[in-house]
Amino acid sequence: MTFRKSTTAVWAIASLGFSLGSCAQRVEQPTLNEILQRLKENLAHYDKDVPSFFCDEHVVSQVEADRRDRDVVTDDTFRVRRVSHPDRTTTFTESRDIKSINGKPPASQNQDINGPSLLHGAFEGGLAVVSPNQSSCMKYQLQPLNRKQPSEPYVIRFTTAFSGPAPDSCLLQEKSKGRVLIDPQSMQIRRLEITTPRHVIIPGYAPVVGRRVLTVDYAPIQLNGETIWMPSDITMSAISGSGTFHESVWSFQATYRNYHKLEVTSHIHGGSETPIP
Repeated sequence: MTFRKSTTAVWAIASLGFSLGSCAQRVEQPTLNEILQRLKENLAHYDKDVPSFFCDEHVVSQVEADRRDRDVVTDDTFRVRRVSHPDRTTTFTESRDIKSINGKPPASQNQDINGPSLLHGAFEGGLAVVSPNQSSCMKYQLQPLNRKQPSEPYVIRFTTAFSGPAPDSCLLQEKSKGRVLIDPQSMQIRRLEITTPRHVIIPGYAPVVGRRVLTVDYAPIQLNGETIWMPSDITMSAISGSGTFHESVWSFQATYRNYHKLEVTSHIHGGSETPIP
């Protein structure tokens, strides 16, 4: 009824808007292989060109058990250094300079986060979980796009494909499942979710095993003059003895802000000569 009472010009504009909206909803979803190829290119760029960097890290590490609870809150400078090897491969090493632990200065300059729950390797291995390089280790499935919400992220679900011990080439060494959410504009991973039903929480002769859920959220940051997607929030929880009197819960929550390129600068000061009489 509103359209009928409008002028012809307004009706034409409204009709045009509806037509454009209809066309936008008919955006074709990329195939699984096309998305995997773009993720492969993004990963190759990350592995080859992302420089060493540092950022602010805030970590809340907890354990809730029947005997005692423990909370450790740490603020530090988190560093990721690029290391080149003779075979022309590159890896990243993680380190921290602790600023405070539970609001107090660290006992020594070399002190690191001392649990109770820790997480390593998310910056190097997280983006590689969904990649053609892992196709022999994983089964991937592209979730159909909601045509009414074309701006929603692409979703790829995955499960580990091995039945026995995982080959050394597999990034996930435990049977797991999960999904990634991919930004349709940049084709960058926005969120990674991994669930491991039987994760070895504490290794040893009588290992502690439980269900682990890991989530990594990524956000665009400016680094070395370009936009790069880096972890902004990481959460992990692991539960052993679920539903029993001796249930224990480990958790790890970290935020990462203020990314900067890691650079080493040096200055050469000219010496002065004293004339010899």
